[in-house]
Amino acid sequence: MIAQRWRGSGGEIDLVFSDGGIIFVEVKASRTHERAIASLGSSQIQRLLCSGEAFLEERFSTSLIDARFDLALVDQGMRIKILENAISA
Repeated sequence: MIAQRWRGSGGEIDLVFSDGGIIFVEVKASRTHERAIASLGSSQIQRLLCSGEAFLEERFSTSLIDARFDLALVDQGMRIKILENAISA
Protein backbone atom coordinates (compact mmCIF):
# COMPACT_ATOMS: atom_id res chain seq x y z
CA MET A 1 0.00 0.00 0.00
CA ILE A 2 1.32 3.42 -0.96
CA ALA A 3 -1.22 5.58 0.88
CA GLN A 4 -4.34 5.41 2.97
CA ARG A 5 -6.86 8.26 3.16
CA TRP A 6 -4.67 10.48 0.99
CA ARG A 7 -6.03 14.03 0.89
CA GLY A 8 -5.34 16.49 -1.86
CA SER A 9 -6.92 19.76 -2.93
CA GLY A 10 -9.69 17.91 -4.78
CA GLY A 11 -10.62 15.48 -2.05
CA GLU A 12 -9.67 12.18 -0.47
CA ILE A 13 -8.66 8.86 -1.96
CA ASP A 14 -9.33 5.95 0.41
CA LEU A 15 -6.52 3.60 -0.64
CA VAL A 16 -3.63 3.74 -3.11
CA PHE A 17 -1.70 0.64 -4.22
CA SER A 18 0.98 -0.13 -6.79
CA ASP A 19 1.29 -3.17 -9.05
CA GLY A 20 3.49 -1.73 -11.77
CA GLY A 21 0.91 1.04 -12.15
CA ILE A 22 -1.16 2.89 -9.59
CA ILE A 23 -4.48 1.60 -8.27
CA PHE A 24 -6.79 4.07 -6.56
CA VAL A 25 -9.52 2.41 -4.48
CA GLU A 26 -12.74 4.05 -3.35
CA VAL A 27 -14.37 2.13 -0.48
CA LYS A 28 -18.17 2.31 -0.28
CA ALA A 29 -20.13 0.63 2.51
CA SER A 30 -23.87 0.11 2.74
CA ARG A 31 -26.44 -2.59 3.55
CA THR A 32 -25.95 -4.17 0.13
CA HIS A 33 -23.35 -3.95 -2.60
CA GLU A 34 -26.01 -2.47 -4.89
CA ARG A 35 -26.75 0.34 -2.43
CA ALA A 36 -23.04 0.99 -1.97
CA ILE A 37 -22.45 1.48 -5.68
CA ALA A 38 -25.61 3.58 -6.02
CA SER A 39 -24.23 6.00 -3.42
CA LEU A 40 -21.40 7.01 -5.75
CA GLY A 41 -22.59 10.12 -7.55
CA SER A 42 -21.20 11.88 -10.60
CA SER A 43 -19.78 14.77 -8.55
CA GLN A 44 -17.90 12.31 -6.31
CA ILE A 45 -16.55 10.50 -9.38
CA GLN A 46 -15.27 13.82 -10.74
CA ARG A 47 -13.60 14.61 -7.39
CA LEU A 48 -11.94 11.18 -7.38
CA LEU A 49 -10.57 11.69 -10.88
CA CYS A 50 -9.19 15.12 -9.96
CA SER A 51 -7.70 13.76 -6.73
CA GLY A 52 -6.05 10.90 -8.60
CA GLU A 53 -4.48 13.32 -11.04
CA ALA A 54 -3.26 15.50 -8.16
CA PHE A 55 -1.78 12.46 -6.41
CA LEU A 56 0.16 11.44 -9.52
CA GLU A 57 1.45 14.96 -10.10
CA GLU A 58 2.51 15.29 -6.44
CA ARG A 59 4.22 11.92 -6.20
CA PHE A 60 5.56 11.52 -9.73
CA SER A 61 5.55 15.07 -11.16
CA THR A 62 3.27 13.87 -13.94
CA SER A 63 -0.21 12.46 -14.47
CA LEU A 64 1.03 10.25 -17.34
CA ILE A 65 1.36 7.06 -15.28
CA ASP A 66 -0.75 3.95 -15.75
CA ALA A 67 -3.51 4.22 -13.18
CA ARG A 68 -6.94 2.80 -12.59
CA PHE A 69 -9.79 3.39 -10.17
CA ASP A 70 -11.33 0.39 -8.42
CA LEU A 71 -14.35 0.25 -6.13
CA ALA A 72 -14.39 -1.84 -2.96
CA LEU A 73 -18.03 -2.43 -2.03
CA VAL A 74 -18.71 -3.57 1.54
CA ASP A 75 -22.13 -4.86 2.61
CA GLN A 76 -23.58 -5.16 6.11
CA GLY A 77 -22.21 -8.70 6.41
CA MET A 78 -18.71 -7.26 5.81
CA ARG A 79 -18.52 -9.06 2.46
CA ILE A 80 -16.28 -7.20 0.04
CA LYS A 81 -16.78 -7.04 -3.70
CA ILE A 82 -14.01 -5.44 -5.80
CA LEU A 83 -14.89 -3.82 -9.12
CA GLU A 84 -11.65 -3.30 -11.02
CA ASN A 85 -11.32 -0.30 -13.31
CA ALA A 86 -14.81 0.80 -12.30
CA ILE A 87 -14.27 4.54 -12.76
CA SER A 88 -12.85 6.09 -15.89
CA ALA A 89 -12.43 9.59 -17.26
